[in-house]
Amino acid sequence: MTLVTQQKAGHVCYITIDRPEACNALSPQTYFELSEILNAIEADDDIWLGVLTGAGEQAFSAGRDLKQLAHIAMASDSEQQAEKELWEKTTRLTDRFEFPKPLIAKLNGSAYGGGLELALACDIIVAADHVQLGLPEPTRGLIAMAGGVHRLPRQIGLKAAMGFLLTGRSMTAARAYELGLVNEVVPAESLDATVQSWVDDILRCAPLAVRSTKQCVMQGIDHPLREALPRLYSWEEARKTSSDALEGPRAFAEKRPPKWRGE
Repeated sequence: MTLVTQQKAGHVCYITIDRPEACNALSPQTYFELSEILNAIEADDDIWLGVLTGAGEQAFSAGRDLKQLAHIAMASDSEQQAEKELWEKTTRLTDRFEFPKPLIAKLNGSAYGGGLELALACDIIVAADHVQLGLPEPTRGLIAMAGGVHRLPRQIGLKAAMGFLLTGRSMTAARAYELGLVNEVVPAESLDATVQSWVDDILRCAPLAVRSTKQCVMQGIDHPLREALPRLYSWEEARKTSSDALEGPRAFAEKRPPKWRGE
């Protein structure tokens, strides 16, 4: 059974965590399948961005599959070894610090624990207005070590983040928007169209310029401004010598839409 599906439409890959009966909980197999799709997106020059969501309307993802986690702790040596080998073949989204293409998290439902950590690792988050978000790991004797304890303070500020991290409290989509965690909150019936508007706006931009911008931001943010500005960024070097860098000004001068080639 496939736990993560994908659908390609033009230059976009739409990814769906497809376990609605389990609130799209994340098992090792789920992480592996998502990893394989992300590998394919990164390798495919014709895919310029991705949209990640969950099946159904209840949950984007409830996070780590705790039932599976409890099971594997008591499983046989052979089953534990098989899971270990699966993890060795998996690179989680939360560990992909150099993923070059933009990712939009479409929160069709609530995002908890590892589900919220997936969203935090995306570049843009659009949420339905009924969504709840949280990192409740401490209430289960766990912590949000797939990046949550590090990304949340960086994205909403230390005090606000500690309030959620130390209590396991959840926040509404509206509160997440107030804190700058979510880019837009809309009624559920408008979610698809709103996400598509973000997709369309990104596609209007040159793909190499988008990748260069993302790389400059994500790498430069770790350095003081005086060091970030003169650094060399590989996607920016590629953009500067690309045909698209010529096409943009030429299309402007000729008063026509640009025809991006991504090269």
